[in-house]
Amino acid sequence: MSIVEQNLTSASEFHLLGLSEDPDLQPILFGLFLSMYLVTVLGNLLILLAVSSDSHLHTPMYFFLSNLSLVDICFISTTVPKMLMNIQIHSRAISYVGCLTQMSLFSIFVCMDSLLLSVMAYDRFVAICHPLQYPVMMNPHVCGVLVFVSFLFSILDSQLHNLITLQFIYHKNVEISDFFCDPSQLLHLICFDTFTNNIVMYFTDVVFGFFPISGILFSYYKIVSSVLRIPSTGGKFKAFSTCGSHLSIVGLFYTTGLAVYLGSAKSPSSKKEVVSSVMYTVVTPVLNPFIYSLRNRDIKNALKSFHSRTF
Repeated sequence: MSIVEQNLTSASEFHLLGLSEDPDLQPILFGLFLSMYLVTVLGNLLILLAVSSDSHLHTPMYFFLSNLSLVDICFISTTVPKMLMNIQIHSRAISYVGCLTQMSLFSIFVCMDSLLLSVMAYDRFVAICHPLQYPVMMNPHVCGVLVFVSFLFSILDSQLHNLITLQFIYHKNVEISDFFCDPSQLLHLICFDTFTNNIVMYFTDVVFGFFPISGILFSYYKIVSSVLRIPSTGGKFKAFSTCGSHLSIVGLFYTTGLAVYLGSAKSPSSKKEVVSSVMYTVVTPVLNPFIYSLRNRDIKNALKSFHSRTF
């Protein structure tokens, strides 16, 4: 029997402690999270529908936005349905294989989210700082390659987490103080050579977290420097307005994400970390379509046009 197979049989199941053990709160939590899940899926599907149905939105910015919407649907679908099912069947259990699968998918989509936000910042940088070269620098082939490379790096990030977890978890019926199998929680379950594994995990966080953030900061540094050279106030406002929605999502995504992982480093079972985790994995995908649709005239016009053609 291989090492992986031995490890798969060494843990029967995990127990997700969730947000609350109070039975009176379970129906409220079920209704709340089901509502947020449905709003997220519907909102992002509407963005996908708007972008695909309106030829005026077949541009790099909306191509990346549609990919972000698709990733957000997958992102929230990785965690919330299992939580809803556990509430319904009055169980907190998740199998070892199921937990690893959830962790793997979560790592893929959270990394993909991060990289897509970085790519979208680069798109805004090219559009504002190099408008004449924009059609060439951001042609459909380049956009497709950027999304594909982001997906490959996300797969690599997920596999690195899996290799560490499969190699070093030797537990039975372990409790996880969250409502899903968060990689940061599983890290604290490793009981062999913790120091080495922390180094490896933080290395992956630097590569797949620090680099996207650095790309975003560098892009906006160049954008701000370029916009400040525009003489008219109206021109400055117009340039910054194209970045407002993206900046809002970047701030929400990274603020809550850092709260989760910095909090888990200090106290892996902190209730504050669980709340931050909810903001990070549920609230952010819920707000993304609202931020883009309510602040984006093109998206609203495309949805109105689609509605008028359909009805």
